[in-house]
Amino acid sequence: MIDLSLLPDGGIGWLDASGPRGSIVLSTRIRLARNLEGYVFSQRAKDADRTAVLTRVEEAGAASELLRGAVTIRLDQLERLDRQLLHERHLVSKELAGLDREVRPRPGAALMVQGGVGVMVNEEDHLRLHGMRSGFALEDAYAQLEALDADLGRLLPFAFHPEFGYLTSCPTNAGTGLRASVLIHLPGLVLTKEVGKVLQGLAQVGLTFRGLYGEGSEVVGNFFQLSNQTTLGKSEDELLDHLGKIVRQVIEYEEQARDVLLRTAPDEVADKTWRAYGLLKYARKLTFEETMNLLSGVRLGVGLNLIPGLSVYTLNKLLIFTQPAHLAALEGRQTGDPELPTVRATYVRRVLETEAV
Repeated sequence: MIDLSLLPDGGIGWLDASGPRGSIVLSTRIRLARNLEGYVFSQRAKDADRTAVLTRVEEAGAASELLRGAVTIRLDQLERLDRQLLHERHLVSKELAGLDREVRPRPGAALMVQGGVGVMVNEEDHLRLHGMRSGFALEDAYAQLEALDADLGRLLPFAFHPEFGYLTSCPTNAGTGLRASVLIHLPGLVLTKEVGKVLQGLAQVGLTFRGLYGEGSEVVGNFFQLSNQTTLGKSEDELLDHLGKIVRQVIEYEEQARDVLLRTAPDEVADKTWRAYGLLKYARKLTFEETMNLLSGVRLGVGLNLIPGLSVYTLNKLLIFTQPAHLAALEGRQTGDPELPTVRATYVRRVLETEAV
């Protein structure tokens, strides 16, 4: 069983809800795609190529000022439950963890973690540098990752073209290789039926939305991941500035929608949030999707000051620890155990009893 205590803050320091606009924005994530010059790109690489890339990256990490002493986790040597745990903590992608298929991850698949940043090795690209921050913190998240990128760039020959920028396996990532995303909670827009209009507008300004776990994941609990769609033709600062402006607008729309709900249907909103809280507090069985939707209702109530004595941190923690792999690891079970809904309800009740004031 993987020892997650080896990771700084267990790899989930962003859960603490300390960041700006933490009641609406759960986290900010920045990712930089990089490939090594002179090595076959991952999509065409053989096992020996991937192993050689990992060795080169580990050598650079040992010499790096910012990655020296990093925890290195070989995903190709982990059991599925451990790999799913890392995925549920947003530390690795589904692809790197090999969760889409019933085979082991490709040889050389690894994660390096130091402080608030991580490096996925041998995913779609040789390197995926990534960092997460609590709340809406694009500038802080990028500053930390930019420093790591520069540090590794001194030690590794990144594949770069003077016209096309950083070269990547997928052309849509070429240029800066930057993908910035904000995980945001939009129940007000969903309840007022305005969310479709807002999401449609994102595509018109070069942004996209995904579910809780990014590409390929479904939207549950009114949590949306908003990110830039293109990386070529603009600088990192321009991409971040554009995303920041749009996210601030979406936050404003969400706050306006919540004001409308309080003004036009205060009893209905209060009833919805307290019903959600009651079900979480007393239910004996809960599916993961049901839990996410109920947490969304309670989170709305906390944000509107309708439910006192419950912290956003507690809700964030429930968001992660009620997932299948976390519950299975906690109780020594399998992720497909039919008793997991009962285990989940028991865990939620225990947390609410001990952490609610």
